[in-house]
Amino acid sequence: MGKVKIKKKETRIDMTAMSDVTVLLLTFFMLTSTFLQKEPVQVITPPSVSEKKVPDSKLMSVLVAQDGKIFLELLGTKDSTLKSEDLREQALKKAVAAYNETHTNKVTLNQQHVEAFRKQNAFGVPMSKLTQWLEMPIDERDKALKTGGIPIEENFDIARPTEFQIWVNAVYKALEDAGVADDMKKGTGIAIKADANTPYDRVQVVMNNLQTIKMNKFSLMTALKAEEE
Repeated sequence: MGKVKIKKKETRIDMTAMSDVTVLLLTFFMLTSTFLQKEPVQVITPPSVSEKKVPDSKLMSVLVAQDGKIFLELLGTKDSTLKSEDLREQALKKAVAAYNETHTNKVTLNQQHVEAFRKQNAFGVPMSKLTQWLEMPIDERDKALKTGGIPIEENFDIARPTEFQIWVNAVYKALEDAGVADDMKKGTGIAIKADANTPYDRVQVVMNNLQTIKMNKFSLMTALKAEEE
């Protein structure tokens, strides 16, 4: 008796639905991810075993380069209370107003200056060169940062703040006006990111400046390393 031949069927998997899911997941991650922003200088932090994470909102990062130059990065709230762009704008206006009260060479801002500053992730130039810097094209502005830096020196007189202290106070007041300054006052909203080769006395100047204006708590950013047994 002959064998019954079973007709072979083609094995085929419809991937249409899987492709749709992949596109949706890719779109979701693109819209919700936070991309790393370009920093004005390369800062390689020293290693430590601390696993405490720096917050990704309501944060003022103080970058201290190897040569001691100081730069600031500002992050606002994740919701619409005080977005990063709005925080930069408010801090800029308050810092310029405070600077003009104690200096004869006044800084004058127009709307183009404000819009340029809103889009600037990191900044750090003397107040006297601020408007000139904001009028530069973006690529030239980034290059100018490398030779800039916010002026800072030892100061224990709260009545005569340094330019660095003026900026810190401006950031705090902008957050306070929006009702979200608690993290900065507690210290979790201030992070010092110093290069591993930055002289300690330069970092000490930054900490002294913060303590003079009653910002006594802050974090030191480090790179994670394995704990030695």
